[in-house]
Amino acid sequence: MADPSTYRPRPGSIPTDPGVYRFFDAFGNVIYVGKAKNLRQRLNSYFADPSALHFRTQTMVRTANKVEWTVVASELEALQLEYTWIQQFDPRFNVKYRDDKSYPWLAVTMGEEYPRVFVGRGAKKRGIRYFGPFGQAWAIRDTVDLLLRVFPMRSCTQGVFNRARSSGRACLLGDIGKCSAPCVGRVSAEEHRGIAEDFCAFMAGNTGGIIGRIEREMYQASSDLNFERAAVLRDSLGALKRVQEKNSVVLKDGLRADIIGLADDGQQVAVQAFHVIDGRILGERGWIADRADDRPLTELLDAFLEQLYTDDLEIPPHILSSVEAEDAVAAHLTVRRGGNVTIKVPLRGEKRALLDTAVKNAELALSQAKLRRSTDLTTRNLALDEVARALDLTEPPLRIECYDISHTMGTEVVGSMVVFEDGLARKSEYRRFIIKGFEGSNDVAAIREVLSRRLRRLVDERTSDVLVDATTGEAAKFAYAPALIVVDGGQPQANAAAEVLREFNLEGEIALCGLAKRLEEVWLPGEDYPVILPRASEGLYLLQRLRDEAHRFAITHHRSRRAKHVVESVLDGVPGLGELRRKALLKYFGSMRKLRLATVEEIAEVPGFGPTLALAVKEAVADTGGEAINLATGEVSEI
Repeated sequence: MADPSTYRPRPGSIPTDPGVYRFFDAFGNVIYVGKAKNLRQRLNSYFADPSALHFRTQTMVRTANKVEWTVVASELEALQLEYTWIQQFDPRFNVKYRDDKSYPWLAVTMGEEYPRVFVGRGAKKRGIRYFGPFGQAWAIRDTVDLLLRVFPMRSCTQGVFNRARSSGRACLLGDIGKCSAPCVGRVSAEEHRGIAEDFCAFMAGNTGGIIGRIEREMYQASSDLNFERAAVLRDSLGALKRVQEKNSVVLKDGLRADIIGLADDGQQVAVQAFHVIDGRILGERGWIADRADDRPLTELLDAFLEQLYTDDLEIPPHILSSVEAEDAVAAHLTVRRGGNVTIKVPLRGEKRALLDTAVKNAELALSQAKLRRSTDLTTRNLALDEVARALDLTEPPLRIECYDISHTMGTEVVGSMVVFEDGLARKSEYRRFIIKGFEGSNDVAAIREVLSRRLRRLVDERTSDVLVDATTGEAAKFAYAPALIVVDGGQPQANAAAEVLREFNLEGEIALCGLAKRLEEVWLPGEDYPVILPRASEGLYLLQRLRDEAHRFAITHHRSRRAKHVVESVLDGVPGLGELRRKALLKYFGSMRKLRLATVEEIAEVPGFGPTLALAVKEAVADTGGEAINLATGEVSEI
């Protein structure tokens, strides 16, 4: 790989104007295209300290052999040029959103002499008009079956069409009225194209105009005493209304818009788009992309919109997004559409409700992608191998234990231990700890105490004669030593844990690291610099799952103890309320918040309580409550 300093532009040679830059590899291929309001500031960020860059960005600047830039007049022109070059060069290091599943399209071959309608998947082709994509192929096929009664256009393949034309006999669809049979000359090519255009107009959202026209024709046929024609038009109206009912109304004002929701977990970005036409969801689609760097979601949305609206997909006049977009993006899409395009974040009403649905679908797609990664055997093996290489272990750590501390301003300090074996959580091995050795907020001392208690049990059970329960055949609770211990925190926590390992003579047997959440750095004890794992690596993803699970387990325990403590402290002065009744009260309502909201009658329903005692409890909790802040996590919760 090239040294970035060998092709870094001379200081002061880069202009401060807006523009677009391109990185080239040694073979002259464009590997990255980017835009900037200030070219000098943006390009200097790539060369100032390459080791501080995200791993993927480091790889890009070390793969590149030169960088060139083009100055433009405004940020809008920079966005337009960036879009053009990304489409032209398809750079390998630009973020690419991939479909999270295969979606069916409704296609009409308007480029043929006799247009054909069909449902298909895959890449788009020129000369074909597409609608959708849709969630289910069977649903759009049912819709097409209904519409063919109203718009009897051709739906057969070219082979079937040619055979019917040569034999002079229409197929079954022509006999039952679902095709106007242009193959045998029942309608001319111009008449058939008109039918196809009406079909496309209805699918594009012009439902009111077509329904109104058919109604007028029906009434005219009835006035002319052509009752057979009127009956056919009446049935056509019924079919169109059934098609409308298949797509529930979501926006009352008949808006034409795309609803775009994003979800981000730091590793991947999921996008869900709803295509709304005439106030109805006529298509939906999802994408997932690996995060390449720490860019904000606003910039990732810009890149997504550039890829979404190709020449084959019509740009809508309105885009409702869960993330704000740059003004230049809306201006760029306005130029491409030839009409005004607005990008907004709705805050209330039915549009916000629909946007929340899109965000929820994106979050579900992201969780499904994470589940696939965590349960796939090959992926788990790869993750363990990457962790072993990063920490310089002789073999993959098949048993990993992770520890976390949770408290609220130094009160109710608890610790957690979670266990992963072969990359999967083993919840039966989880353990909770109540910190007893000190009071106040000291995460380093808490980690030291938790590890000391766990490793002391390990050493004691190893020296004991009873390693296996004679009745169940199960090993003692702490008999297995982990191959790797992960502590939630940076260098101080890792060094404290290393001292405990040395104290019990386990330093050479058990590997150790700390995972700092701010920059996802892996700290080894005694080291001045952290180990940086690639952001999209399976090894880092496994360590993050461990850390997040330990945090969840610790904070759940902490909340339950805090709620119990609050209830007991508030109710200490209530006459006639002993320990057993306090426990019954907490078990019945579950939380202090629910107890405060309860009426005197509801409290009196607790076993052992009467109206007098219930009234005393209600008075005791009436003016309590508030918010607690966890200084370790920044979490604000109601108590």
